[in-house]
Amino acid sequence: MNTKALRLTAALATATVAVGALAGCSGGTAGTGEAASGTYTWWDPYPQHAEGSDWAKRVQDCGTEAGVTIQRTAYDTTALTNQALLSAQDGTSPDIILIDNPAVSTLADTGMLSTTDDLGLDTSNIDENLLAAGVLDGKTYGIPIGANTLALYYNADVLQAAGVDPASVTDWDSLNAALAKVAATGKKGITFSGINTEEGSFQFLPWFWGAGADLSDLSSPEAVEAVTLWKDWLDKGYAPNSVITNSQNTVWEEFLTGDFAFAENGTWQVNSAAKAGFTAGVIELPAKAGGPAPAPTGGEFIVAPVQQDTARYDTTRKIIECMTTPAGFVDTANTFAYYIPPTEEGQTELLAEHPDLETWVSAVQAAKGRTSDNLGTDYPLISEQLWTAVQNVLSGTQTPQQALDAAQTAAAAATGK
Repeated sequence: MNTKALRLTAALATATVAVGALAGCSGGTAGTGEAASGTYTWWDPYPQHAEGSDWAKRVQDCGTEAGVTIQRTAYDTTALTNQALLSAQDGTSPDIILIDNPAVSTLADTGMLSTTDDLGLDTSNIDENLLAAGVLDGKTYGIPIGANTLALYYNADVLQAAGVDPASVTDWDSLNAALAKVAATGKKGITFSGINTEEGSFQFLPWFWGAGADLSDLSSPEAVEAVTLWKDWLDKGYAPNSVITNSQNTVWEEFLTGDFAFAENGTWQVNSAAKAGFTAGVIELPAKAGGPAPAPTGGEFIVAPVQQDTARYDTTRKIIECMTTPAGFVDTANTFAYYIPPTEEGQTELLAEHPDLETWVSAVQAAKGRTSDNLGTDYPLISEQLWTAVQNVLSGTQTPQQALDAAQTAAAAATGK
């Protein structure tokens, strides 16, 4: 078995670990990489956008502009990653895939993806912090079509009753002070997702990174500070014990009861927040010493698998360029309510339509890819140990230092580093 085949087999064995924080609905049927010259195959994780939808029409329009017909197939997020890896083994890879950003490095590590240089794609206008999720060993694979991330939603009515100005929450000390005031009124302070899945790591990372911690050292003093912050919230009654098993959807259900001052959640709840039975707002997640904490990015990259017939790449590039114009980024943002465009021009156009998204644009500008820092395929192995440590601390099974020491030992063994 050659090196590429070995990597594909290993990637298939672990692909489901690094699934995104948000997933689609149901799956579809497989396409084929052996399409006629006038047909290009396209896979994406949006089965909720069926043929005839605005999204499907937009994809077809970009094919028409490039002079070809697009054969589109939609899978749910996890199935798409697995299907992509299988197609590379079988030699039936589609021309274009929209893939969850943590999976880009998984696919790239197998050798199945073309680089942006191979395709002649210009990425100079893409925000570096967002593009980084598609960089592995100095090479860039694909372009983000947009990004979502996390922030702190707040209940303005609860905060007003507690005498808290949300604008005053700029660091951990001011957040803790606000939670203490809310608790004194009999209301609940904050809810978040600490579940033992990737969602738990996704929600913990802003506090981890915001403390100055690094995923290469899970047991650092800064990492201990971050998990201690969460544990203290439980011990003081600022957060409910339900956070240990909360998914992000459960967090949102708790917040909509109107009993909580804050909830950590993402851009995908913007429209729901506007319909809440109370006045809801949003602020960026604060770093320990002040300023916005880097929150992890969600969203997909548009990537192109390697093709035996390299003459196909010119049309592939045209399709991708059509999908990633400033106007195209805004269309994507509105379709997925809301993906923030990955370019300054796209962000400016989006804010012209939706000025209320300014906090989210700022949060995305400060965000960070989970596989950044060249973690690549090591990320899911590290993340699993991180969420396990957080679980053990929140449940009282281990102290922060014990849990993170064990996590670092296990992560080092898993990654060989």
